[in-house]
Amino acid sequence: MLTTLDLRNNSFTGNIPATLTNCSNLQILELDNNNLVGKIPDAIGSLSMLSILGLPGNIPQGGIPPEIGRLFRLQELYLFNNSLTGNIPATIMNCSNLQILELGSNNLVGNILSIPPTVHWLNLRDNNFGGKLPSPTNSSSLISLDLSNNYFVGSLHNLVCSDGVKKTKYLSLGYNQLSGIIPECWEKWSSLVLLWLSGNYLSGEIPRTLGSIPLLQFLAISRNKISGGLPSSLLNLSYLKVLDLGRNNLAGIIPPWIGIKLTMLKILNLRSNNFYGNAPDQLCYLSQVQVLDLADNNLSGNIPRCFNNFSVLSGKETNLEVQLLFYLDDHSFLVGDELVMKGKEATYRSFLGLVMLLDLSSNKFSGQIPSELTTLHKLKSLNLSRNQLTGEIPNKIGDMKSLESLDLSVNNLSGELPMSLSGLNFLSSFNVSYNNLTGRIPTGTQIQSFNESGFIGNKLCGAPLTNDCVHGDKLDTTSDQKEDGGSHKVDWGLIISIALGFIIGFWGIVVSLMLNRSWRITYFRLLLKLIKVTIKKAAPGLLGVVSLQSAFHKAYVFCCVSVRFS
Repeated sequence: MLTTLDLRNNSFTGNIPATLTNCSNLQILELDNNNLVGKIPDAIGSLSMLSILGLPGNIPQGGIPPEIGRLFRLQELYLFNNSLTGNIPATIMNCSNLQILELGSNNLVGNILSIPPTVHWLNLRDNNFGGKLPSPTNSSSLISLDLSNNYFVGSLHNLVCSDGVKKTKYLSLGYNQLSGIIPECWEKWSSLVLLWLSGNYLSGEIPRTLGSIPLLQFLAISRNKISGGLPSSLLNLSYLKVLDLGRNNLAGIIPPWIGIKLTMLKILNLRSNNFYGNAPDQLCYLSQVQVLDLADNNLSGNIPRCFNNFSVLSGKETNLEVQLLFYLDDHSFLVGDELVMKGKEATYRSFLGLVMLLDLSSNKFSGQIPSELTTLHKLKSLNLSRNQLTGEIPNKIGDMKSLESLDLSVNNLSGELPMSLSGLNFLSSFNVSYNNLTGRIPTGTQIQSFNESGFIGNKLCGAPLTNDCVHGDKLDTTSDQKEDGGSHKVDWGLIISIALGFIIGFWGIVVSLMLNRSWRITYFRLLLKLIKVTIKKAAPGLLGVVSLQSAFHKAYVFCCVSVRFS
């Protein structure tokens, strides 16, 4: 008697065979991740004993058959990542034991009027659902609700302020068309771990009651129209690991309590707001941080030198626990926002363990680049562009061996490019344009393979630029002008040294030949022999050379005669 049929992760093709419905005792049917086509057979409703039905990762067409509503014992239904169309059949409410309903990543449409009271886990993300948000019943035991990437509209109020959310851990409503303020009802969500509201049209201020969610680990409200400052009640979120508030209209200073109280943070994204003032030194207490993005604000002052306290970025600690692709209770949440990586906007939809980023670009930071930053050996992307930084690029920047993207453009940096840059073997994006840098671009590295646009606006020379360096490592050097014989001072010490060396060497040889008869004879014999060999190899008719041989022979005879009488 067949009760379980598990054919997951194979390469089966064709339609789902209708003969499967003859297995009347089947309780578990899992055909995940094959290449099945066609429709889900209507006869699936005859498998009355079925408790788990899994068909994700195939290419079924058509809709969800209403006959699913005849599976009264069904507890788990997995139809995500297919090409299903149409509405969710109303008969699904007849599945009175249904606990997990996974319909994400399809082409389903319609309004969701209610949530089945028995469902613990509801995933409808990446579809075309619209209308207002559904609300759980007061007796709901809902643990996870994922309605992200749809077309839901209207207010959050009815859902957020309902009484059936005490057990809910994960609420994902990102990238819809929700509007209005975020209501002050969050004290009801005592079990909430993840809240994702990014990519909507929400306005008003961050609600104070968000600070009353004791277990919250992930808070993302980026890409909305939120204004005001950061409420001090957020300091109570001591378990928070991700705080993503980027691309809003937030203002004020960055409060020091972020570093003092939220010490478990791994992502802090405040980019594209209106924060001003200094970057507080207390941020250095975020030893676990992997992504610190403060770009595109009005921050000023010096970059804190204590950023080398970031233990994970420096490699002092490893961090494999939190991932951007959230895995919680064996279910996944894909949560991402856009950061500037490798010179372009790119959604980082990968494991957080692979993302190590520090972005302070488009602010008003001044002073020098702290040399302490070069101890962040695990950092993969460093963007300090569009600030007012001065001084030289730290010589030890080559110690940042994991760097893949480095952008220091549009500052007031001076001096030469450090030779240690040649040690950055993983570098794939490099930009130092529009500074006051001089000298030769380090050779023998992949830096020569970058586009010349990353070097323009300086006084640099050498590849990949078209202007060659003159005499070594400078584009304009005074050594070139000295060769012109202009008004520059003559190095008399060098000239005198050369002259004395020549005189001493010349007269040392001459005097030796004059005083030592055997040396004179040997010397001139050798010299005559060399001349004869040279003449034999020369072309005929070189009368001048023959005359030279004759003249030298006479001199040799004279010297030998002189030797005899000396």
